[in-house]
Amino acid sequence: MHILGISCFYHDSAACLVRDGEIVVAVQEERFTRKKHDSGFPVNSINWCLKEGNIVVKDLDYVVFYDKPFIKFERILETALTYAPSGARQFIQAMPLWLKQKLWIPELIRKELGYKGKILFTEHHESHAASAFYPSPFDKAAFLTMDGVGEWDTASFGVGQGNDIDILSALKFPHSLGLLYSAFTYYAGFKVNSGEYKLMGLAPYGEPKYADLILDKLIDLKEDGSFKLNMRYFGYCNSLKMANRRFEKLFGGPARKPESKITQKDMDIASSIQQVTEEIMLRIARHVHKVTGEDKLCLAGGVALNCVGNGRILREGPFKEIWIQPASGDAGGALGAALLIWHKYLGNKRQVDGRNDRQKASLLGPYYSDGHIEDFLIKEGIPYKKLSYLEVPQVVSDLIIQGKVIGWFQGRLEFGPRALGARSIIGDARNPQMQSKMNLKIKYRESFRPFAPTVLKEKVSEWFDLNKESPYMLLVAPLKESKRIKSEDTSRGFDKLKFRRSEIPAVTHVDYSARVQTIKREDNPLYYDTINEFYKKTGCPAIINTSFNVRGEPLVCSPEDAFRCFMRTEMDYLIMGYFLLDKSQQKPFTQDIKWQGVFELD
Repeated sequence: MHILGISCFYHDSAACLVRDGEIVVAVQEERFTRKKHDSGFPVNSINWCLKEGNIVVKDLDYVVFYDKPFIKFERILETALTYAPSGARQFIQAMPLWLKQKLWIPELIRKELGYKGKILFTEHHESHAASAFYPSPFDKAAFLTMDGVGEWDTASFGVGQGNDIDILSALKFPHSLGLLYSAFTYYAGFKVNSGEYKLMGLAPYGEPKYADLILDKLIDLKEDGSFKLNMRYFGYCNSLKMANRRFEKLFGGPARKPESKITQKDMDIASSIQQVTEEIMLRIARHVHKVTGEDKLCLAGGVALNCVGNGRILREGPFKEIWIQPASGDAGGALGAALLIWHKYLGNKRQVDGRNDRQKASLLGPYYSDGHIEDFLIKEGIPYKKLSYLEVPQVVSDLIIQGKVIGWFQGRLEFGPRALGARSIIGDARNPQMQSKMNLKIKYRESFRPFAPTVLKEKVSEWFDLNKESPYMLLVAPLKESKRIKSEDTSRGFDKLKFRRSEIPAVTHVDYSARVQTIKREDNPLYYDTINEFYKKTGCPAIINTSFNVRGEPLVCSPEDAFRCFMRTEMDYLIMGYFLLDKSQQKPFTQDIKWQGVFELD
């Protein structure tokens, strides 16, 4: 039986194919269109899923959409009426897309795909809950979903057991942790639905000076983690802005303009909302544990990408184990919706072993064979050297030790926002110059942003206060005291970057934390073998792993995307499959000298 899951029309459109309960493939539309967070109907993703699954449209038994547009429309209409006439402009602006596409999902699916079978709809947070619980290794667990907003719900929790999930409670719009964080993302001058992770990365440079003000004026937070926002300060119900003038007056001035200088105040704002967010996440987690009595927790929804908060739930919360859906945003809704139909709607059993998840390391996207890659290189006249499997770890680890920056293109593309060793840029985590070099000359992004390490799973607890797997880079953990370099640093703000803080400074944030990815050999053998070879030569089991793209660009998908990104930046080498490209041997890339205007800054 084939089930196609679809999510679209908000951000991060995606499609997922499930066959007899197994996740076959899943991919975000942005990978094909090269438009970051593409929200359009994912026709490219759907066609690729069908092709990769060796089926055609008539082989599909069900198509399922990840939320219920009519209930969402009801919320938009009711909100507009509540705030009328002040929200008229926002309402009028939203209507054309609703009337043309969003209210006509079945007709659109039939028209775009030529599909004549059954079309189902799941609720937004039901899809998130399903994406959290069904692929997890647990037979029974609590789940918690938190995001901006679905139909009406902004957060929910419940229990998953066997093939069933049951939502016990939900928080309703406009009271939303995701939208609260996005309001501060906007105020700090970053792009909403894109720059939230920048705000999280900026937080350790500041002090939580405004946390009490947030708790006093903006939010009525209860002990169980439920809350009400004081909507007098927010603009998202009746304007095109997340925060209004009262909000700006409360925090002493207008929102920071995008790309302007980041001040100490911006850092303090980031630190403050991050602290409040973590407190809310911890209170909710404790309440979910108390109500459900479960000792395992599954997380999904955009807020579950707040890996600092996730790390605190793991370290401080009452749950013994947590599992986080790597595509926690709306893209993962396509996967959750398809699994929900297979298990809950059709009543099919789950098979779990309590240890291994069913997410396949989230390597669920497009794959290009060595034959395809070599044909591309020959056709384009690109100089390369072919290596054997055994040579790749040897050669690449030596290049990392020499301080080279390497584009790493191997196997299936990741599903979700993180590069996990399929489309990555890698380098030496021990090199104190590497963070600045990779930010400014490779990624062309803000210099304050930290890089994440990939660490051999069996070595992670020697280097970090983390005794669990973190295969999807969704947990932040403190560096072990023994790996830190003692410093008398009393600097503030970005001056903190001047001090070397550990044996792996390129992946150590200014608060001695890191967003850790653990790797085990069965998930990604070549990537593991390369890091293991680096470890044998240096004694260090960690390397830098950052996404293979430049600022504003989706993760590279094809060999063409990878080569273009390699040539546009100051990367030194590119390894695609078994083919090694040396930048010094390439012809100058003069095709697109204005390429930086191609991608809208995130």
